[in-house]
Amino acid sequence: MKLRFTLVALSTLSLVACSDGQADSKNQQAVDALIKKTKENLVYVKGGSFQMGDFGQIDPKANNLPYSFYDDNKVLHEVELDGFFISSRQVSYADYDVFTEASGQPNINNEGPEAKYRAPNVPAGVDWYQAHDYCEWLSRKTGQSFSLPTEAQWEYAARNRGEFRPFATDDGTLKPGVNHSTPEERKEATSANDSLSPGVIASYPPNPLGIYQMGLNGFEWVSDWYDKDYYKKSPKMNPSGPEHGLEKVRRGGELGSEGRDLLTVNRRHAKPDLSIDNNPVLSNEPLYPNTFRCVLNESR
Repeated sequence: MKLRFTLVALSTLSLVACSDGQADSKNQQAVDALIKKTKENLVYVKGGSFQMGDFGQIDPKANNLPYSFYDDNKVLHEVELDGFFISSRQVSYADYDVFTEASGQPNINNEGPEAKYRAPNVPAGVDWYQAHDYCEWLSRKTGQSFSLPTEAQWEYAARNRGEFRPFATDDGTLKPGVNHSTPEERKEATSANDSLSPGVIASYPPNPLGIYQMGLNGFEWVSDWYDKDYYKKSPKMNPSGPEHGLEKVRRGGELGSEGRDLLTVNRRHAKPDLSIDNNPVLSNEPLYPNTFRCVLNESR
């Protein structure tokens, strides 16, 4: 359900943000329009409890067998979350360009191999720091508590408030061309002509909450540090991940791979700057598959 912003709790979101000292009047109009769009695209997720992790082992539809191949999501554990708002869409390049121009930074991925993956209506390819900075900027502009979602918030929303949904589609199944992008559509989305890159945002029906393509259109950064064994020690109430770490959690999977890589329960991880150690060919992972969306916390 998409909640309109008649709520008192959100009525203080300002359309007129104080200048960062870089934005001219034209850019200020773009900032105002982005904040307005951000508000309109937020979906309210009512708080509640759910069994977080690979629920195949307790799902008769899976014959009580795990859905995923990964072993870091097998400890089912009860999580209870406060309500929150989450963006129904990933942050696009058009959105991110407003942020960089308003804050006096160059637009991202204008040069080099990443440039061909740019298009206004596809997700911005970013490292974790860039994703974090965008949500923090929204907080400064609005005076509200925007951030990257926690891993628990992300999974709860993707699974339609914790239902047994393997994929974050309209019906929980994955059907390319019906509720998920096809390789041909992803090739046409940018000049990269690459079926492995994200496609156009909101091009297929959302999940029942009204959220589009969670984990189905590139990796999505969350706020948590990664710990393979975190599910064994996660607190029940509003878990936010370990206090420290070397890698950040990403949810979703590689496009073009088999469906199991796009499951709502998969945990993926990478260094926040996408650097790779001891690789003779690559020093960093590519940016383009790494995307994000922000949340607005109701009570924190």
